[in-house]
Amino acid sequence: MNNRYEFIAPCHFGLEAVCKREITDLGYDIVRVEDGKVTFTGDMEALVRANIFLRTTQRILLKVAEFKAETFEELFQNVKKVPWEDYFPPDARFWVTKATSVKSKLFSTSDIQSIVKKAMVERMKEHYHIRWFEEDGEEYPVRVIIYKDMVTIGLDTSGESLHKRGYRKMVSKAPIEETLAAALIKLTPWNKNRILVDPFCGSGTFPIEAAMMGANIAPGMNRDFQAQKWPNIVPEKLFERGFEEARSLVDHSVKMDIQGYDIDPYIVKAARENAKRAGVEEHIHFQQRPVHRLSHPKKYGFIITNPPYGERLEDKEDLPVLYREMGKAFEGLDGWSEYVITAYKDAERYIGKKAAKNRKIYNGMMKTYFYMFPGPKPPKRKRPEQA
Repeated sequence: MNNRYEFIAPCHFGLEAVCKREITDLGYDIVRVEDGKVTFTGDMEALVRANIFLRTTQRILLKVAEFKAETFEELFQNVKKVPWEDYFPPDARFWVTKATSVKSKLFSTSDIQSIVKKAMVERMKEHYHIRWFEEDGEEYPVRVIIYKDMVTIGLDTSGESLHKRGYRKMVSKAPIEETLAAALIKLTPWNKNRILVDPFCGSGTFPIEAAMMGANIAPGMNRDFQAQKWPNIVPEKLFERGFEEARSLVDHSVKMDIQGYDIDPYIVKAARENAKRAGVEEHIHFQQRPVHRLSHPKKYGFIITNPPYGERLEDKEDLPVLYREMGKAFEGLDGWSEYVITAYKDAERYIGKKAAKNRKIYNGMMKTYFYMFPGPKPPKRKRPEQA
């Protein structure tokens, strides 16, 4: 195996630029940016660091093949050409965990999955001279993406989706994914020196993700990854080094003003528990408080929130009142910036002002809008000698 690889970082549709910037900041070169994914290059250390440090990607795939296929025969033959023995030991448990096909002649995902598996087995038979594979060793999940007849095959190095940071044991009714929350925060100019309030904090995802960013806590610092079980591909010492790097960068001396409110006392308790597990409870103040009681004496703060948007029909009737209350509360916050993600189409109407910008973002299959109401920038602080 060579020491330069291509990796694929899938992300939420509409947030590719945020993911790209994160990968560049980590020090790796971008190959291309497409709908819902960013491809970059690096060595095996890049695989480890991307899994531990990236906040906005769903998983990291190690790309093993790319080719064109318009028939199942072409798919089979091209998959069989891949040197699977470089990746799978003879006892490996390997299968296609997911296949997607968009605008392609091969569209039956179940057929794609079984043909790719069959081709992998044939290649392994020829190489290892074994007729039957027990598959009782480590798991090597494979993902297949077909777009306009171009087939991309990757090994899933993450295992459980990277939004599972390990801190969220208790969730509210419609929680926002951690990766999406992190990406939305990164779309705003918020930084650790600015006030942040989430008046619909639910299980605390926005405040927790912000506090983790402010204290420089890597999102994957306290979890495991599938590739840790692949010493034949990723040397163990690389993960040891990656976790050590993450631990050394944590800064708890930082002072932050982050607050999360919710009307439900049980949810507030859950949010506190989650923040504790994430190691950021000292940086966030959680409180039971309805949105109409939202206020803050200081200027130039940020609201970043995911209010209810009536997933159930009976909740829809309450939305005009709720969004009016939110708009009224915003009026009382002098010089603040507000950022609201919602699927509620009348959000601007009832908030009572037009967003400067609104981005269409897919939260799973649901189309949502990220309404941006940026406030004025705070005046620059004078240096002591200028004062």
